[in-house]
Amino acid sequence: MKKNIIIYGLIAGAVVSVLMLSSVNYLSHCEGNVDYNTSMLIGYASMLIAFSLVFVGIKNYRDKYNGGFISFGKAFSIGIVIVLIASTIYVLAWLIDYFFFIPDFMDKYASHMLSELKASGASAAEIEKQTTEMANFGRMYQNPFFNALMTYAEILPVGLIVTLISSLILKRKEASINYSTEL
Repeated sequence: MKKNIIIYGLIAGAVVSVLMLSSVNYLSHCEGNVDYNTSMLIGYASMLIAFSLVFVGIKNYRDKYNGGFISFGKAFSIGIVIVLIASTIYVLAWLIDYFFFIPDFMDKYASHMLSELKASGASAAEIEKQTTEMANFGRMYQNPFFNALMTYAEILPVGLIVTLISSLILKRKEASINYSTEL
């Protein structure tokens, strides 16, 4: 079981990390306006693609190692460990990328958010408040522990939802017995 979980967790972590790193690094080197909303959708889509391996990992365990049976709890525990492995790889990849290759990412993102706020016609007080909040968040984001916490908060809910759905779909407490009587 451990081998099954580790393999699927490592593959899911590699998939989500490679997709994230390629899109973030592409966007950080783009000239002009970056569409952060599209980038966010691509990021969450890549998480769903990677976490499809949770379903595959649970099904593989159920069918090959557990005789076709699995309880919701066992399926959930397998899935959540796969998610934790994949998420940890994702967080480590982000920390390395952020601190060594794109340390100005948060400044660019804050500038973009403030530009959108100004374009929406926000008052000077709202803009000043948001500027202060973004500056404070940017300072906190420079702390690797806070940065990791925020990155886990980004990916873990997606993995949790996929694990819940996969566990509900794949649970099987009884074998489907097919009694055929031939005459």
